[in-house]
Amino acid sequence: MNQVLNVSGLEAGYYRTSVVFGLDIEVSEGEIVAILGHNGAGKTTTLKAIAGLIRPFGGKIVYKGEDVTRLPCAEKAKRGISFIPSERFTFAEMTVMDNLRLGGRLAASPAARERCLQRNCQLFPVLAERSKQKAGTLSGGEQRMLSMGIALMSQARLLLLDEPSLGLAPVFAHGIFATIKGLVQEEGLSALLVEQDVGLALEFADRVYIMRSGRFILHEKAEVLSKRSRLWDLF
Repeated sequence: MNQVLNVSGLEAGYYRTSVVFGLDIEVSEGEIVAILGHNGAGKTTTLKAIAGLIRPFGGKIVYKGEDVTRLPCAEKAKRGISFIPSERFTFAEMTVMDNLRLGGRLAASPAARERCLQRNCQLFPVLAERSKQKAGTLSGGEQRMLSMGIALMSQARLLLLDEPSLGLAPVFAHGIFATIKGLVQEEGLSALLVEQDVGLALEFADRVYIMRSGRFILHEKAEVLSKRSRLWDLF
């Protein structure tokens, strides 16, 4: 598989305080990689540093062979890296369709934007049905779908997802993960995600990094990790 993301020696944090230390991460095309760990372990900080929302203190981030370590978030988005936060990232007072069209401003051409829009309507039929409804009136699961739709409208190739199941009923959470898996398998996207629902992550991820206090303590295939008898000892 072609390597999409290669992170080496990543150190990041806030102000002058490091939160993550010396992280090495690899994500290949068509792969879902999960980062698991307790609250405060540094998982979200890791995603934000890769996405360009915070500047790393050290290390190197390579995306499709290009060093993007110091690029801001907007430039990384133009290259196909999209960060989807745990919060409901939509514009509440705008309609569903206007949210999607806004996300499509980074598309290469009007034709590409229209293709992305049609793909979103196929992936998320509920968004097509509620295209004229204000985003703020959607359910939590529907807003999560819309957040993903906005990211896909920008023609993202690497999805950085922060707790995609947060606040969702189990059936909605499973549906979101199934959609992510479908995108990765059918369209060659890649995903690096942080998740608190360990069982859900192990069901859909290909590989897993376990984080504790800002460092990775284990890197394993999800199918191997799911068979571990004392999994919770890692947390």
